[in-house]
Amino acid sequence: MITAEKKNGKLVITADLQKPEISKSGKSYVVASSKGNVKTDLLIDGKPVIIGLNAYISINK
Repeated sequence: MITAEKKNGKLVITADLQKPEISKSGKSYVVASSKGNVKTDLLIDGKPVIIGLNAYISINK
C-alpha cells in the first residue's frame, strides 16, 4: 500500500516493505513497489497526486 501526505511543505510517501524478490530484469531485488502508478488521497490544487514507486537493492555482479 502506498500513501502520501504533505508535512511541513514536503511530500511524505509511506510504502509497505515486502520480502526482497528478484526484479524482472534480474538486476535488483525489489523491496517496495506501487506496481505502476497509483492515485493517492493527497490533493494539490484540488487534484490527486499520482505516485509511481520502486525501491530496490542493486545486485552487484
